[in-house]
Amino acid sequence: MIASVESWVRQRDNPISDRLYVTYKKIRTLDVPVTALHGVMFSAHRAVSGSLSWISRTFYWTPIFRARLEGSSKRLHLAGPGMPLVTGPLSISLGDDCRLSTAMTLSGRPTSRPSPHLSIGNNVGIGWQTTIAVGTRVVLEDNVRIAGRAFLAGYPGHPVDAAARAAGQPDLDSQAKEIVLRRDVWLGTGCIVNGGVEIGERTIVAAGSVVTKSLPAGVLAGGNPARVIRSLGD
Repeated sequence: MIASVESWVRQRDNPISDRLYVTYKKIRTLDVPVTALHGVMFSAHRAVSGSLSWISRTFYWTPIFRARLEGSSKRLHLAGPGMPLVTGPLSISLGDDCRLSTAMTLSGRPTSRPSPHLSIGNNVGIGWQTTIAVGTRVVLEDNVRIAGRAFLAGYPGHPVDAAARAAGQPDLDSQAKEIVLRRDVWLGTGCIVNGGVEIGERTIVAAGSVVTKSLPAGVLAGGNPARVIRSLGD
């Protein structure tokens, strides 16, 4: 019924439908002048929405997410509404003073034995839309920073053999590898770190890099595949 009325108005084949169409377009493009009242309304909106967000984060989302974790996880700050998505049989230990985006995914390889484990140290920050896929073990030591849209690929999810992949078989145990980020490592936006990689203390990896092999401590690395660009000094 509604669709037929809408179609009749859009056809504009008689004075009534034409007038209704013109009126609809005027209402749709109505430009309401901005006044001082709207500024007050905006400030009130920010205050109310911010308060509700703080209440839900502090008394609901953060406690129930911490209930999923091992470790102390004191002063955890979840950045955004909700909580990170956790999939698979993944155990997670979390230190203190961490900041985690809620728009991130933590996954554990379903067929790993023992179950995959993610170890996050103190004062670690993980950004928006980052995914950490844990094949066996992923370790993020103290003060690690991971920017948005990074991907730590501890397992591929599919076997190399095409026939096995077409049959829907899981990846092999030999394809699941650990990833270790030592103290003070910083991954730039969009970095990919493959399984079997260890990144040394204080090393910075430039945005968009693909880390396929381990990197030493105290260097700036970048590219695809990532290579050492220069030493950061002591």
